[in-house]
Amino acid sequence: MINLQTLKTVLARDRRLISLPNKGTAVFVGDTHGDFDATEAIFRLYFKPGFILVFLGDYVDRGDEARENIEFLLKKKEESPEQVFLLAGNHEGYCSVPFSPADFWESLSPEEYNFFSEICQFLPFAAITQNGLMVTHGAPPDVSRPEDINDVQVCSEHWFQLTWGDFVDKPGDFIGTNSGRPVFGIDYFNRVMKQLGAQVLIRSHQANIAPIVFDKRCLTLMTSYYYTMTRTIAIADLESPVINSVDDLEIVEIE
Repeated sequence: MINLQTLKTVLARDRRLISLPNKGTAVFVGDTHGDFDATEAIFRLYFKPGFILVFLGDYVDRGDEARENIEFLLKKKEESPEQVFLLAGNHEGYCSVPFSPADFWESLSPEEYNFFSEICQFLPFAAITQNGLMVTHGAPPDVSRPEDINDVQVCSEHWFQLTWGDFVDKPGDFIGTNSGRPVFGIDYFNRVMKQLGAQVLIRSHQANIAPIVFDKRCLTLMTSYYYTMTRTIAIADLESPVINSVDDLEIVEIE
């Protein structure tokens, strides 16, 4: 049973930006979208001493086991707050920006809806490492420095960038919107990553882009059978002096 107050306290302690330690190994997981089998496999393989698990959002909707998926993840976060981190995806923001399809949210009773909505309001927006990784659900926000992410408000322009932002692999800064999703090009990526002092972006959210773009500096992960038969995660050595490209990561398929 998830304790609401305990979990809110744990999540509030993380703030909106997670600063990962400079020791151990980090495992980054893309959208799981109710693919509880993927989540279970990741915990079976990597939930052990020396490993930190960072999930990039979109735990619910689409897949058949959305409730099992998010309840399991929240319980693991409550039990192991320094080893499990859960970023907010756009599907965790349904109470702020409704969308369709939203089969998980629409299946809940009013009490259940309030419970999950309240928890999701506390989820962090991004993570950063000391060796050059920026980790988000969508796009990095156009802020001056990483610490500014702690001040991002839900439904603000920066929140939409973080949780709804898409990329296209062509020149340009802000390209426009696609079905309400802000779309950014290579120039935005290079400019904002420089502002944030980051070398490589790990993200999820967008199934219709090549997994590796922008001179091997942007990796998009999908870890749900809803999107693909190739469910991928990324593994990073947090003790490595610097991560300059996707080549410095280990990309693993979850079977």
